[in-house]
Formats: sequence, C-alpha cells, structure tokens
Amino acid sequence: MNLEPWQLALAFLGALLVGVSKTGIAGLGMLFVVMFANVIPAKQSSGFVLPLLIFGDVVAVWAYRAHAKWAHVWRLMPWTAAGVIIGYFAMGRIDDRQARVLIGVIILVMVAVQLWRRSRLKPGEVEEMGVWFAPTIGVLAGFTTLVANAAGPLMAIYLLAMRLPKMEYVGTGAVFFLLLNCFKVPFMVDLGLITTGSFGFNLMLAPAVFLGAMLGRKLLPKINQKLFENLTLGLSAVAGIRLLF
Repeated sequence: MNLEPWQLALAFLGALLVGVSKTGIAGLGMLFVVMFANVIPAKQSSGFVLPLLIFGDVVAVWAYRAHAKWAHVWRLMPWTAAGVIIGYFAMGRIDDRQARVLIGVIILVMVAVQLWRRSRLKPGEVEEMGVWFAPTIGVLAGFTTLVANAAGPLMAIYLLAMRLPKMEYVGTGAVFFLLLNCFKVPFMVDLGLITTGSFGFNLMLAPAVFLGAMLGRKLLPKINQKLFENLTLGLSAVAGIRLLF
C-alpha cells in the first residue's frame, strides 16, 4: 500500500484513536472511521479497519471483562447478526454516498430519541424500554457496522438507555464488539475488503492501537459519569452529521 507521508501519519493517528475508543471514550469511534476514509476509498476502509478494531477489542475485553453485563450482549447479538447479513447483501447495491447518508440519518434519529427520553426522566429514574428497542438497535447496528463500521453510536445509545455506569458500559461494549467484529470477518473477506496486503498494513499499525488502548484505560477512571454520557452522545451526533455532509 503506497501512501503519502501525511496519509501514513493520519493512519497511525487513526489507529491510536481506535485503541483509545475501545478502552476510554467510545464516542471517538467515528473519528477514526472518517480518518481512514480519507486514506483509502470509503468502501475499502470498512474492511481495512476491521482487524484494527479486533486488536482493540481484545485489549478492552482483557481490561474490562469483569464489568461486562452479558444479558445485554445476548439480547442484542441475534438481531445484530441479522443486520450484518442484510448489510452484506446491501453492500453490492448501494454506493458510498448512499451508505453514508443512510447511516448518518439513522444515528441522528437515534440520538434525538435518546435526548427526548432523557428530557422526560427525573433524576435517578429509569424508564423501561419497549420490546422493540433491542431488536431495532440490533438490526440497525449490524447493518451499519458491516457497511461502514458505524455501529458505535447506535451501541452507545442502547447502553446509555440501559443506564449503565461507565465501567459496565465499556465492559459490555468490549465483549459485544469483539464477538460482532469476529463474526464480520468472513463476510469482509468474501467481499474482498480484507486481503493479505491490507492485513499486513494492519499489523504495522497494531502497536499504535495497543498504545491507544493503554491511554484510554488510564483516561476512563478520571472521567465523570455525566461527562462520559454527554461526550458519548455528542460525538455520536457529530459523527452522524459528518456522514451526511
């Protein structure tokens, strides 16, 4: 892969943010998606980023596995798997622009729903979600993660709606995304989006992912819960707007 120096620097910064997002601020996820889309074509970047995400997931699961709430993982996984399969068949039928607009609209709608829910709740009150919530988030997350690795904002909305403390939030997200990203690998290989050449470049960027993961792990305990929630929602909204424009 022949890259200009600025592209190589952007790739290393993106890999660093992959690690930080996995063990620190999950809402950073869409920033590195945008970075890699500026280094290689958007459609190819979806497959290229996947091994980097798995590297970060492994570190995050190792660090936070004790905090994972498995009930949420099992509630979402069947629906997310269905969404991945839908995304697999859709990849050959939509172009990059259509995918970005569709995912941006989905993210912004779900952020708006979460903000509306929060405005109705009194401090300390927890609202029971309808039976539609997990299936809807699951299918949408599976679809968006295969098309553009953009499930992070949707998972953020689900976990925030479940009112999980930040450590349980990160632990549950870590286990969920490790399982989901490993499930995606055969589909990405079949689509030609993960190749021997791209994986070799992934291995070169792996140290940056691990460094970012260590930085994120040190950062997370210092972040206030309310700030963590607001940052996650805010970055999700920015990601949705960025995909639209």
